[in-house]
Amino acid sequence: MGKLIKPSVFILALVPFAILLLRIYRNDLGPDPAQELSIETGEWTLRFLLITLAMTPLRQFTNQAVFVRHRRMLGLFALFYASVHFLSWMAFLLGFRFFAIMEELVERPYITLGFSAYLILLALGVTSPKAVARKLGKNWKRLHRLVYIAAVLGVVHLLWILRSDISEALLYSCILAFLLGYRFVHYFRKRSKSLLSR
Repeated sequence: MGKLIKPSVFILALVPFAILLLRIYRNDLGPDPAQELSIETGEWTLRFLLITLAMTPLRQFTNQAVFVRHRRMLGLFALFYASVHFLSWMAFLLGFRFFAIMEELVERPYITLGFSAYLILLALGVTSPKAVARKLGKNWKRLHRLVYIAAVLGVVHLLWILRSDISEALLYSCILAFLLGYRFVHYFRKRSKSLLSR
């Protein structure tokens, strides 16, 4: 049964992408397909990022190691959807005019935030293999803590884009606030126990 969990998670993580491809094939992305594709892939990036961040608390609450075993794969899916999001933006909004990126970064601060989050996820994805983690040693953990900054940037990026209807983005904000709060409480409890044991 345990051997089926990983491929099942992998297939489930691809379902949103398959649905998007089907919607593209059926021309079912509404009056502004480029914007709809960009928003959908951006939201799925954030969802997978939050799911990834939730794995450690779930492991600690349930005492089930199965959650952290799939954390890396879920994080890579967050990068996958972020890459699709970035490519959608490049293809449909910039027409693959790479020189226009700098122009957009200067003129639109919300794009600066989103692009910064993507670069962080890209760095985490590149350094995710175990061989790289061994080479980086303690620096690997320091680097991968940037995932929290990427999540914050992603939430602000989405809030900035969805100005008229921010209900879903606010939900993501609350989930992220809970996960960050849990992380801080857990860190200070662990630190307090360490100081008391000295």
